[in-house]
Amino acid sequence: MKTTIVKFGGSSFRDPCHYARVARHLAELRAEGGNKIVAVVSAMSGMTDELKSTVLGVNREATPSNLDATLAIGEMLSACLLDAAVSCLGIPVTSLNGYAIGIRTNSDFGRASVESVDPQPIRAALQEHDIVVVAGGQAIDQSGRLTFLGRNSSDLTAVVIAAMLGEQTCEIYSDVKGVYTADPHLVSGARLIPKIGYGTIEQMSRQGAKVLHHRAVDYAKKHAVTIVCKALTSDGAATGTIITGHGYSGSVTVARDTAVLAVASVAERDTLLMLLDQHDISSICFEEDGRPCLCIITDIDFAMRLVAAAGTRAVAIGSKVVVTELNGAMSRVHLHVDYESAMAHAQTIHEQMHPAAVGDLVIEND
Repeated sequence: MKTTIVKFGGSSFRDPCHYARVARHLAELRAEGGNKIVAVVSAMSGMTDELKSTVLGVNREATPSNLDATLAIGEMLSACLLDAAVSCLGIPVTSLNGYAIGIRTNSDFGRASVESVDPQPIRAALQEHDIVVVAGGQAIDQSGRLTFLGRNSSDLTAVVIAAMLGEQTCEIYSDVKGVYTADPHLVSGARLIPKIGYGTIEQMSRQGAKVLHHRAVDYAKKHAVTIVCKALTSDGAATGTIITGHGYSGSVTVARDTAVLAVASVAERDTLLMLLDQHDISSICFEEDGRPCLCIITDIDFAMRLVAAAGTRAVAIGSKVVVTELNGAMSRVHLHVDYESAMAHAQTIHEQMHPAAVGDLVIEND
């Protein structure tokens, strides 16, 4: 059974009426290709933060498993709304959540890792329906408890499903067509990259680029799944970037929501750095006022739990804005206290890296 795997992020659902728009696009895909479709969805834009605030308002010490179950509600609701919109078009459709999609993880609540997959639940749903809508970013652990794969991890769900169904391509839709040399919402003159390698986009993601989840890219690389980045426009779907084994472009990334820890000693900082690295969490070492510090860039909630459990004397002292320039083998990181100076610096770096007269840079042998 040939199946098309698509994923729609939260930016595709800024308003409930947007579900009808996505449903119409799924109907067009079904009519054009004749394939069955699995549509993975994120929560509506802003909902995950609302859910987190709500549960922490009830209990500041909510357990990690309680948080996971709460945050997963956003994607579940989104799946139900798209199911309803597709059903309005008279297309056989059903929706599945983390309890029924055949993905099992470890019990690292907040950022669980995939341990095993079973394609049979989704294949069975596809036998009876033309479109299966899947709530992204969630699964169950070996005890059957709901787990969250991490913030913005619906990309990972879509790639995992593509791999377990034996499909070689996964389409990721967002509010921009693809991967740019910088965030086009923040840096003027950012250029669309038509083709980019797994390693390059993974590095960008780890330094704060939000276009794709780095664990989704890593999973796609391991299972040879090509990711096609698209956007829905007034003229239909527009393909922007193909992510595969080769392709490179210099880029500038900005990570705004980081966490800075002051650590008692360099030795303690090195221990924490090693711990975070073992859990695939990006962080940077630096000194401030003579104190050894650590700036955590990705998976911050999960990282802070690891730091707390490590029993160190690390203290959270605020945040930094991290600007990273990636250009070939060179990677240079700049820490800024305020957002405005960081953005001005990012703009300057990008203009030097991609002068106006130079077209998109694509080198085939990354």
